[in-house]
Amino acid sequence: MNIQKYLAFVKTVECGSFTKAAKIMGYSQSGISRMINDLETEWNISLLERGRSGGNLTSDGLKLLPYVESVCTEYQNLQTQINELKGLQSGLIRIGTFSSVATHWLPRIIKEFQKKYPDIEYELLLGDYTEIEKWILEGRVDCGFIRLPTNPNLETIFLERDQLKVVLPENHPLADCVHFPVEALCNDPFMLLEKGAKAEISEIFERHNISPKVHFITWDDYAVMSMVESGLGISILPELILQRIPYHVVVRELDVPAYRDIGLAMKDMKSASLAVRRFLEYLPYRNNQDMK
Repeated sequence: MNIQKYLAFVKTVECGSFTKAAKIMGYSQSGISRMINDLETEWNISLLERGRSGGNLTSDGLKLLPYVESVCTEYQNLQTQINELKGLQSGLIRIGTFSSVATHWLPRIIKEFQKKYPDIEYELLLGDYTEIEKWILEGRVDCGFIRLPTNPNLETIFLERDQLKVVLPENHPLADCVHFPVEALCNDPFMLLEKGAKAEISEIFERHNISPKVHFITWDDYAVMSMVESGLGISILPELILQRIPYHVVVRELDVPAYRDIGLAMKDMKSASLAVRRFLEYLPYRNNQDMK
């Protein structure tokens, strides 16, 4: 039971809040506070100074924190070794992802992974780049697909460069062009796909000093395609989401190519669970077209 108290103390310091630590660990706020109180009573010292915004380390808490962190790390290592001895018969992988990866990569990866590890469970959280970074840093997910570059405190694996392409209605005057002129993005109503603070499409406008007529903003790729199909405007979407689409639209390259770099990020690869480390080995299956 003491290890949970140690984990509660470390997580509260990391989050700077009893509430956030409780949410991540699956306890009530009072439960987290009670475990830390138990430690303080057991050791007869004060670890945290309570305040409205959370708890700040006391001088004694600051001295003991590295040792408690070390105990927690070794406990995680112990759990990893136990899982290895059990042959990875169970486990949970929590993944942060955005829609195009969830639609086109993850089914292929998980299908192959399940052939060898059928009892592993998955929790998928769908969000934008900023949310996914936050989930990784807070420990809400074990790993996440994100746009690179990302937060320097995360460890990353580069996966692919994904080209950004113009999406047009079938009757658009430039539907037959080979390369769509960047300047022409200002000629039609624009359906803007925004995914958090890291919006690669807005960066295209800034780079070329153009101001499109934005009529619709959403983070849903498929809503954008439906709007374009209906003739309400044009847009720019990543090539990955444009695979096997059910919409009658025309896709063209820009005359000045633009891209996003997709990667997988983790807080610390060395301390990742065995299930997560095995999952990483199956990332190359993302482009496996044999989904029968």
